[in-house]
Amino acid sequence: MNIRYYLSIFPTEALIASNLEPAQFGAYMATGAKNGSYERIVFIEIEGGQGDYFDWKAAEERCHPHEDGRPKNSVWLSVYRVLEHVPLTALKDLYMTTLDGRTLCLAKGKFVEDTHGEYYVYNELCPINPLVVSKLNPLEFSQYMTDTHNKVAVPKVAFADLKTINLDEPTKTGNIGRTYDRNLEHFKNCVRQVLSLPDKLNKNVERSHVEDFSYSIVNRGIYLGDGKNLVMYPMLDMADLRKNHYDWARSALIF
Repeated sequence: MNIRYYLSIFPTEALIASNLEPAQFGAYMATGAKNGSYERIVFIEIEGGQGDYFDWKAAEERCHPHEDGRPKNSVWLSVYRVLEHVPLTALKDLYMTTLDGRTLCLAKGKFVEDTHGEYYVYNELCPINPLVVSKLNPLEFSQYMTDTHNKVAVPKVAFADLKTINLDEPTKTGNIGRTYDRNLEHFKNCVRQVLSLPDKLNKNVERSHVEDFSYSIVNRGIYLGDGKNLVMYPMLDMADLRKNHYDWARSALIF
């Protein structure tokens, strides 16, 4: 069996080798009986063998089927500074798995900024995970977060672009989950600070936003950037989800 390599960017940063196809791997990670876990996972298949930070030889030696022919589910290669050491050129497609193990594939694409919104909301996924209100579009935000001249910077960043709300009539926005509902006035104040203060580019709404990150409010997509380049995984539109991925969308609480 072939060895596949998966970069997990949510909820845990890790590099994992496996004999499983992406959909099988997602189901195993989300609902693995041995671990008793039921959790969402966002992961990206990558091209193995690039760079010397990871022990690719160990993966080849350990990641092979069991004696009875069953595939090897997972061989963990690293859980520290993983994203930093994976070249953007090694990234393949991205997968989002729901609590019950249903997996949606988002194809790798290039960033295209069609419109610049009044403000953006980003859920950073890896290596840090705050909820952020920003003036910056995804490319600008990636550049800001990886700029070493800033007091706080990371080598690479993965983040989701979230749906925004009408601050005057937030209840008319539709299904926005718990992301804004649970502390709506604080969220509004963060947005107003960013919009009213010329030098305020970003404002943290929550320092950690793992439990409340919801697939249902992903807007344009998920991004990975290193400051120079930005990879975009465009979110599928509602018509495509309803026609071709209805069960996943129901599981993700989109419908």
